[in-house]
Amino acid sequence: MAVPAHAQDDVKPTRHVEVLQVSGLIDPVIADSVEDVIRKADRTNAVAVLLQVNSTGGVLSRAKLDDVRRSITASPVPVAVWVGESGARAYGQAFDVVEAARFKGVAPGTRVGEKGASVDDEAALEQGLVEFNAPTIGDFLVQLDDRGLDTAEVVQRGGQPRRQLVVRVVNAKPGLVAQLLHTAASPSVALLMLVMGIALVILEFYTAGIGVAAATGVMCLALSAYGLAVLPTRPWALALVLVGMFGYAVDLQAGTPRTWTVIGTAGTAIGAVALFDGHRAGWLALVATVGGIALFMVAGMPAMVRARFSTPTIGRESIVGELGTATSAVNPEGVVEVRGAPWRARTNRATPLEAGQSVRVVGIDGLLLEVEPESGGARDYRERSTTHGAQDPPNEGKTAGHSPGARES
Repeated sequence: MAVPAHAQDDVKPTRHVEVLQVSGLIDPVIADSVEDVIRKADRTNAVAVLLQVNSTGGVLSRAKLDDVRRSITASPVPVAVWVGESGARAYGQAFDVVEAARFKGVAPGTRVGEKGASVDDEAALEQGLVEFNAPTIGDFLVQLDDRGLDTAEVVQRGGQPRRQLVVRVVNAKPGLVAQLLHTAASPSVALLMLVMGIALVILEFYTAGIGVAAATGVMCLALSAYGLAVLPTRPWALALVLVGMFGYAVDLQAGTPRTWTVIGTAGTAIGAVALFDGHRAGWLALVATVGGIALFMVAGMPAMVRARFSTPTIGRESIVGELGTATSAVNPEGVVEVRGAPWRARTNRATPLEAGQSVRVVGIDGLLLEVEPESGGARDYRERSTTHGAQDPPNEGKTAGHSPGARES
């Protein structure tokens, strides 16, 4: 918000104007902030309340929007709206806020009205939608002096009379939590938080970490839940995103991209594009979210899982037959330690393993070790080996013309 350099020169104003920035979608946080700043302006005897608007619409219910409009029109302190800076927009519910204000101004290069039928700053002035065309907040406040607000006075500069601002500009800001919730109610942020939160929870599940990823994921999901509740969310599109993330998790379990990865990518992409009715995340956010999660699930997360559950020896097949210890209950899946490294493991549901119990590796399935109890498991391992043709043949150790106990001469 640029105020002309000359605006405060040689002046020590004692009166003030409360200024609130209204950006992003008009949501409950913005609505409450507008009502709060009006009450604050009344308590502090402000000259006026100024709303600086740059918004492409809103997600308020009709009843809530009407409450905001009534607060503006019935305010004991005059409420002015300035659509700026240059390039700003006031569409839909944002334009309803503009219309409710007592004084209205725009900056050059702005547009106001309904999104599909908006007009530029010059047309808005000609049609009487606004009263002032001012490039800065300072210029707009100076012009309000013409409406009896006593915001400026005439001074002599270089032998020429000029008007300068004689009120202080006080920026009113919502609290930190309110700002965070307002950010979460953006389509792009709500989508990103949803996908990121699910991915972090899946990462925590597959890497059996210490809870940091899960805690962060839960925070992301909480912010996303608020955004999804405020925004006009399509349930079927949300279901598609969830199915897509489930598809990634299925193939992550298998350790290699397969059919479910294709389903996951398609479901996430379609659901993300159609997630909000009447609003959509920006194309850059959509590409970054869908492309990023696909890359993370197909390449990044499997690498992290392998790094977390790996063995220091080369050749995973060499681990078959090794003994280890269950570091958590395995029923049917859990974590075991083999050769000093943690692995995700699976056992038969009929033979669950308790934490601390000795186990034997009997096979490998993707990123999972198949294990059995050490006691009784060795025989099962030999039986499995027989099934694969790996059992020692009956005549092993015999050669033509030799008996098992024969010596070479």
